[in-house]
Amino acid sequence: MVRRVAIIGAGASGLASIKCCLEDGLEPTCFEQSEDIGGLWRYEDTADSRRTSVYRSVITNTSKEMSCFSDFPCPDNFPNFLPHHQLLEYFRMYARHFGLLQHIHFQTTVRSVKKRPDFSTSGQWDVVTETKTGRESHVFDAVMVCTGRYQEPLLPLASFPGIETRFRGQYLHSREYRHTEGFQGKRVLVVGLGNTGGDISVELSRVAAKVFVSARSSTWVVSRISSHGFPLDMVTRTRLIHFLEWLLPSGIMKRIKLGKFNSWFNHTNYGLASVHSPKFNVIINEELPFCILSGTVVLKPTVKEFTESSAVFEDGTTENIDVVVFTTGYGFSFPFLEDSVRSLFQQSYSLYKSIFPPQLEKPTLAIIGLIQLMGSVMVGAEMQARWVTSVFAGFNKLPPISKMMADISKKKKQLAKGPPEQVNTRMNFVSYMDDLASCAGVKPSMLWLFLTDPRLALALFFGPCLPYQYRLRGRGRWSGARGAILTQRQRVLEPLRTRVLDDSLGASTGSSWLGLLAMPLLLLPPFLLS
Repeated sequence: MVRRVAIIGAGASGLASIKCCLEDGLEPTCFEQSEDIGGLWRYEDTADSRRTSVYRSVITNTSKEMSCFSDFPCPDNFPNFLPHHQLLEYFRMYARHFGLLQHIHFQTTVRSVKKRPDFSTSGQWDVVTETKTGRESHVFDAVMVCTGRYQEPLLPLASFPGIETRFRGQYLHSREYRHTEGFQGKRVLVVGLGNTGGDISVELSRVAAKVFVSARSSTWVVSRISSHGFPLDMVTRTRLIHFLEWLLPSGIMKRIKLGKFNSWFNHTNYGLASVHSPKFNVIINEELPFCILSGTVVLKPTVKEFTESSAVFEDGTTENIDVVVFTTGYGFSFPFLEDSVRSLFQQSYSLYKSIFPPQLEKPTLAIIGLIQLMGSVMVGAEMQARWVTSVFAGFNKLPPISKMMADISKKKKQLAKGPPEQVNTRMNFVSYMDDLASCAGVKPSMLWLFLTDPRLALALFFGPCLPYQYRLRGRGRWSGARGAILTQRQRVLEPLRTRVLDDSLGASTGSSWLGLLAMPLLLLPPFLLS
């Protein structure tokens, strides 16, 4: 019987895991190597080699309603997209409200996690931690690893001839980037055009002499704001859209998506993307198109090589460069896990539901937050933790190893042939959340709701797939879930009411509410609505 659970990391995933353990009657002990909670979202002015943190200007890409914990809505007066310091404040509020801090051991580094000699029968783990006073050994019934994806910066210098041997300028990984200081008047090359590459390019364009961005593949740029002013993810992450994605052929859905992307501006004219590109990436950035239009950011193809003071590109052009910023992503590693365990999963899709190593004799190790979703990872991590602790506590069980391996094999095949935007384990938000919710016994029954509570059912189907809907039933049910779903619009509009104008000619509250629910229909082309 699992009782004592070790949780490694006190970021968003770790906090959710502590709370879920307490809900299911388990005894959590969280080890955090730094002096505070927040993980990635706790900004510091200087880069720390021990941990990755956001840069100074970061604002969330997912809205507060789509990113909050499922039984703890963000305060009404918080903006819809949170700067890192306000998200950290939200974490502190959550930790205080549920009494989580008393279960965290700060400035404690986990050095090793090994199976006990009797693991095949007990499922227990030997955990060695280190503080300033020395090392200590513990025995735990289960372990939840909550260190996330952003651990080891990927710096592919071998792919850029001359960067180490000839180039006399400066180069760094985005992990080292904090703010614009030191870049004034420089000619900067940003390698990679994901969300981080777009953010840093835009920010540096305000102080640098010129910013160049080297992009390998097509990149579609979208805004956080929908055409009617509501957060985009509240309009696109709906059960209606999810149903249409299942119903319509993938070719039609791709045509719809790319058409919607191009309705903002023609990406081919800007050198960003082509509808004929076999592989593409989607990033969120409101300012990048204008920076390209104004010439402060210039797009370039792949770098061929570096000389002493310049970069030579695949198209034969050359640009003088002072600083190179690599926004080439991160890898993950778990150096504290023994080799026999770490070798069981090289990618998150080698894990059952991206959580459990299926080959372990006992399901007492879970990896939380090692996912890429087309939505909030924080929300996905909380759902993972809810299911995991229910398994640890004996309320749910995992299927046989053969079924778990078959499920993993099926997922690998789907990723291999899936839409380009789902490459690198980026999974559909609604599908993944519903899948885990079904495993945990907390997925809302749409049919039952249509029969018993039509208003709520309509909000769930046409409205955003909010985290609260997974607290309507089952273990961990929250009495405030229905109210939180039906009052979402008020929390979206509240921080905007700093200057109240007369809207007597506008829509009534009821019709505005219906307009928000029906807004996903505006994403569809006219021929699908006729």
